[in-house]
Amino acid sequence: MRRFTFLLIAVATTAGLVAIIGPAPGHADEKSASYVTEIPQGYRDWQWVSSAHEAGNLNSLGGVLGNDVAIKAYREGKLPFPDGTIIAALHYRYVPSEENNKVFGEAQSFVPGAPTNVQFMVKDSTKYAATGGWGFGHFAGGKPGDAAFMKSCFPCHEKAKGSDLVFTRYAP
Repeated sequence: MRRFTFLLIAVATTAGLVAIIGPAPGHADEKSASYVTEIPQGYRDWQWVSSAHEAGNLNSLGGVLGNDVAIKAYREGKLPFPDGTIIAALHYRYVPSEENNKVFGEAQSFVPGAPTNVQFMVKDSTKYAATGGWGFGHFAGGKPGDAAFMKSCFPCHEKAKGSDLVFTRYAP
C-alpha cells in the first residue's frame, strides 16, 4: 500500500476562503503531480504553430506544435484556450549549416542541431487550477523534470496573463 503526504493550503479569495489540497513536496506520484509527467502521445504528428529562436545562454531553435484543440483555438483567436489544448515546444541547439554555408560563401544558414528538450503545456482548468489551468512539462532525454525544476514554469508564464500564459503566437 502506498502512502502519500498531503499539503493543505488555505487561500483567501473574493468568494471566501478556499482550501487547496495537493501532494506535499517530495510526495507526488505521477498521477497526482502538479505538472506534466508523461509525454503526450502522437505529438510529433501535431500541426505547426510557430518557430522560435532563443538567443543568449539557450541558443536554441524551437518548433512549436499544437494538437487539434490548440490549432482550432489559435485559428479562432480564442482566449482563454479551452481544456484539452496541448502545446509542444521541441528545442534544438542553433548551429550553422556547413553544407548550406559552402553554397552561400558565408555563415548565413542556421539549422537545428542536437535536441535539448521537449516542453509541453496541457490545459486542464481543474487538474492544474493552482497554475492558471495549465500543466507544464519539461523532458530532457525522455525524462521529466522533477518537482523542484518545474517550480519555475508557472511564475514565468504568469507574466503572460494577457495571452492565457502562452508566449507563442500563431504564425499562419
